[in-house]
Amino acid sequence: MINPDRLISNIIWLNAGMFVLSILVSPGSIGISANPLGFLSPGDRSLLLLGATGTIPIDRLHRWWSLLSASWLHGSILHILFNMIALRQIGPFIVREYGPYRTVSIYTLSGVGGFLVSYLAGVPFTIGASAAVCGLIGAAIYYGKSRGGYYGEAIYKQVGGWAVGIFLFGFLIAGINNWAHGGGLLCGVLTGFMLGYEEKGPENYMHRVIAGICALSTLAALIAGVGGAL
Repeated sequence: MINPDRLISNIIWLNAGMFVLSILVSPGSIGISANPLGFLSPGDRSLLLLGATGTIPIDRLHRWWSLLSASWLHGSILHILFNMIALRQIGPFIVREYGPYRTVSIYTLSGVGGFLVSYLAGVPFTIGASAAVCGLIGAAIYYGKSRGGYYGEAIYKQVGGWAVGIFLFGFLIAGINNWAHGGGLLCGVLTGFMLGYEEKGPENYMHRVIAGICALSTLAALIAGVGGAL
């Protein structure tokens, strides 16, 4: 049984652990620059070894599993900080309204879907939890619109504003993967619709199976990345 209170914290800790590992794998390429967005950044080599995705890892190295692992890697301390703050804000709401098993599935499938869209768009090299986080935002948008009423509309407007802000930020700042963000958001809406939320029906055996497949697939991808890097 997944502990709802610890789920988001565990995701954050696993992201932090992978970030530390990515720096330790290639300590000579840590970026200490005047650009705050590039401060304390692991090298591309370590990110590639650990499971970055894009046309280079997939087409040249045939690492399709990187669609799973890339969500757990980050390019700088601010990159992971922004993503984990966003996850901490939206995550507990999704766990409460969808349940922990559906949250795991939405998070995982949105990350994969976002990076698949990014790959099809020709992005060569990409990482980050933002596609998965955008999936949670997409699920919240679907929830608000589907539920309706004062509460649903309030959720829809607030989270919709977050989505607009994310894309505006992406267009203003170079290097942001808007393809992954958009793909993750759409996957979040779709998986939210397909899996349903608590008010439509409690989590069932199938939700647990899907979450288990997502968790085991992610673990296998991370093991493949760590095993290749060490």
